[in-house]
Amino acid sequence: MNNLENTAIEIHREIQTGNIHHVVFDFDGTISLIRDGWQNVMVPMMVACLQTETDTTETQEVLEALVVEFVDRLTGKQTIYQMIQLSEEIEKRGGTPKAPLAYKDEYNHRLLPVIEERIAGLAARTLSADRLRVPMSLEFLQTLREMEISCYLASGTDVEFVKNEAELLGVAEYFDGGIFGALREYQKFSKAMVIQKIITDFQLSGSELLIVGDGYVEIENAKEVGAIAVGVASAEDNMYNMNADKRERLIRAGADIIIPDFREGAQLLNYLFNL
Repeated sequence: MNNLENTAIEIHREIQTGNIHHVVFDFDGTISLIRDGWQNVMVPMMVACLQTETDTTETQEVLEALVVEFVDRLTGKQTIYQMIQLSEEIEKRGGTPKAPLAYKDEYNHRLLPVIEERIAGLAARTLSADRLRVPMSLEFLQTLREMEISCYLASGTDVEFVKNEAELLGVAEYFDGGIFGALREYQKFSKAMVIQKIITDFQLSGSELLIVGDGYVEIENAKEVGAIAVGVASAEDNMYNMNADKRERLIRAGADIIIPDFREGAQLLNYLFNL
C-alpha cells in the first residue's frame, strides 16, 4: 500500500488507469448522510425481536454483538437481507419469525422520525444540503459530468427513498445512467445486476468501469467483474462503532483504492484518468 503523493488516498493495488467511461456509486455513506445513524435504529429493534420472539437466555451484550456482526456484514445489500438474517436467527432460537418484509416495514417506520426532520429541512431549504452530503461528493460528480463520464446510483435503500433523497441533496441530475434501489420484489434488484447490465449494454472490459462505495458488497461486486473499486471509508455516527473497521473491511473486500471522502477528488481523478 502507498499513498498518492501528499494525499490521504491509499493505493492498494496497481490498476489500469485512463480507461474509465462509466461510474457506479453507492448512496448512503458514499454520497448521502441523510440516513446517518441508521444502525442506532436497526440494531436495538433486532435485539428486542430476538428477546421477545424467542426464549433465548443470551444476554443483551451477546445478542447485540451477534446483530452488529451480521448488520455490518450485510451493509450494502438491500435492507431485506438483514431482515432475512434476523428471521433466521429467531428461527434458530425456536421462535416463529414474521415475514422479513414485516420487519423491514417496522424498521422503516422506526427510522422515519430520525430522518424526517432532515428531509423536511432540506425540502424547506432551512438545512443546507452540503451538510448532509459526504464532503465534496457534489463537486466530484460535477467534474465527472464535465468529463462526459456516465454515472449511475445503486443503493440498498428503497428506490423511492433514494430518488427523493438524491433530489433533495441536489445530486440526482448527475446520474444520467439512472438511479436504482431496493424493490418490494427484492429478487428483481441487486447492485450486481446493475453492474452486469452496464457491462453487457456497453460491452465493457473491467478497467472501463469504476465502482465507488463504502460497503463491502459493492466492492466485492466490482472485483467479481474486474472493475476498479474505490472504497469510501467515510465516518458515520452510530453508537456501535461500526465504522471503526470500515477501512479494513473495504480492503478485505478487495478495494483497489481507499479514500476518506472526496476532499481530494481532483487528485483521485487525475490518477484514475491519467490527467
